[in-house]
Amino acid sequence: MTNHKNLDVIIIGGSYAGLSAAMALGRSMRDVLIIDNGMPCNRQTPHSHNFITQDGVKPGEIAEKARAQVLKYDTVQFLNGFAVSGTQNENGFQITIETGETLASKKLIFATGIKDIMPDIKGFSECWGISLIHCPYCHGYEFSGHTTGIMANGEKAFHLSSLVNNLTDNITILPQGKAEFNAGQTAKLNNHNINVVEDKITEIEHENGQLKNVIFKNGKKMSFDVAYSSVPFRQHSDIPVSLGCELTEQGYIKIDNFQKTTVRGVFACGDNSAMMRSVSYAVSSGGIAGSMANRELTDEQF
Repeated sequence: MTNHKNLDVIIIGGSYAGLSAAMALGRSMRDVLIIDNGMPCNRQTPHSHNFITQDGVKPGEIAEKARAQVLKYDTVQFLNGFAVSGTQNENGFQITIETGETLASKKLIFATGIKDIMPDIKGFSECWGISLIHCPYCHGYEFSGHTTGIMANGEKAFHLSSLVNNLTDNITILPQGKAEFNAGQTAKLNNHNINVVEDKITEIEHENGQLKNVIFKNGKKMSFDVAYSSVPFRQHSDIPVSLGCELTEQGYIKIDNFQKTTVRGVFACGDNSAMMRSVSYAVSSGGIAGSMANRELTDEQF
């Protein structure tokens, strides 16, 4: 396919969710263009886990293999670029990329992911996805039995502690200030010998992203092998909102069970529309989005 002007579907985002959507559409011989700038949010993560057949494989290797397989379908094409704006018209949608070129399609799939907002702690971003991690299911097994910190507070910290407690008996909660636990939660934490240190962290000492120590505002240090953290995020692309797609209270693109957004003809999949941040979930949701976009096209054309 060489014509970018009369496409069935434009997929914005070409990592796991976007590539999975493209495969479903390519196998239905839909004219598809994937737009991606090669900056996935898990680019620092050394290995992907909790994904059968791919357990322990580098995320980049999974994406590279997936891209090669998807592009074997003649109707699918990949464009290395960044989508900057979008509009809707009677024929579908128009997407403008950073070069100024405008592309048209009947349907849109956003697999754009989210952008983590790093705290103002020296060394944090260098460790993110390596030894500062977000998910026990994705990374916890590899750090089982290790000295573990939980950089969170309140319900989030309590929930993470309950999950991580099955992996290690050396847990310290680092709430970055006054701990916010109710009496029942405090009793359970004490019962499981989970410590809470309320001093604020100012720096993470590490070696090539491998956490060594956290340094507190008062100058004290504590050694850790790993720490879990929950950081705020924003949508990586503002195009869905500009088209009228609603967001949830948590900031995700609102979708139904078929990955449909609140704008007809627009779908979303992967991290931008759900809290389940894993490669396996992205692949699953992308496959659904691609299939449902094809279903809409079929219903409109048959």
